[in-house]
Amino acid sequence: MKKWLFIFVFLLILVAVAGGFWLMKKEDSTSTPTPSPEQPVVKNTLPTTPFTGELMDLTTTGRPVMAVVNNHPDARPQTGLAEADIVIEMIAEFNITRFVALYQSEYPNKIGPIRSARDYFVELAIAYDAFFVAHGYSPDAREMLESGVVDHVNGMQYDGTLFQRSTDRIAPHNSYITMENITKAMKNAQTSTEYKGQSPYYFYDSAENDKLKEQALSVRVEYGTNKLFYSDFLYNGQSQLYSRSVNGIAMTDKETLETIKVSNVLVFEAQHETIDSKGRQSIDLSSGGEALLFQAGGVREIEWNSVNGMLVPFADGEVVKLIPGKTWIHIVPTVPGIEQSVSYTP
Repeated sequence: MKKWLFIFVFLLILVAVAGGFWLMKKEDSTSTPTPSPEQPVVKNTLPTTPFTGELMDLTTTGRPVMAVVNNHPDARPQTGLAEADIVIEMIAEFNITRFVALYQSEYPNKIGPIRSARDYFVELAIAYDAFFVAHGYSPDAREMLESGVVDHVNGMQYDGTLFQRSTDRIAPHNSYITMENITKAMKNAQTSTEYKGQSPYYFYDSAENDKLKEQALSVRVEYGTNKLFYSDFLYNGQSQLYSRSVNGIAMTDKETLETIKVSNVLVFEAQHETIDSKGRQSIDLSSGGEALLFQAGGVREIEWNSVNGMLVPFADGEVVKLIPGKTWIHIVPTVPGIEQSVSYTP
């Protein structure tokens, strides 16, 4: 009897559970379903390089390389400048200029002639998180480099090994280094090969237009009265690029014969001071000052400021956009000033 009673109670429990489950399903089927939140639309955009703003098929994350390139007449034509994202032209001594070439979006096979460092070159390498390449140094630059403030390789320690001398020129205008050897130097230094910095530059996209009104198709930048250091930029409306020449001679790559062409030309005025009998300079790259921007065949009066040590164009308190591509930056002394150092024609 107890056995049958137990079975009867068990069946009642099963019926109750099944009935409850059926009621719950029915209630769910008659209720209005809650819509899932709308997913945001994600645009498929290609990455851009930090110093040229150009679209790339793959993200470029390689560490910048900053090399000091000789600009003495005996060092021309140079090798590897056409691939530089940014070239900063500055006085090394007296009115003789030198190039600091920044590579990140692409690296040339060979760079040179490589020349000696100045302390303000080293400061730029630190600011741009770049691996610094030079052959020689001023006393101040040597002290900075030997203190380890920046990852670097110098031809004074690797002349004839990582740095090679060409036979068609005489020293100190014949020191070259390959990108392969720069990579070896970075490995030897056990340093990062990835870019960890933050670019301060902004670029127009394809939907935007520049807003420069005053036309400037031909630009000249002078350092003193020595015509061997007169730089001319001529704008081509079809390519929308400026070709560069020095003392009337087109600037081309020694190896590839490629003409140096850039999208933006910037001229920054900075305080200079001669510090020794060899004409070496102290250049203030932190205080900012007056500037001119040439792009798309036009000119604009702007200012420049130091952003974490990097040289950036500003107007009305905001960063001025650059046209995607390569940029050439001239640093000229406040005396005689930007008005006398720069001329341009429509």
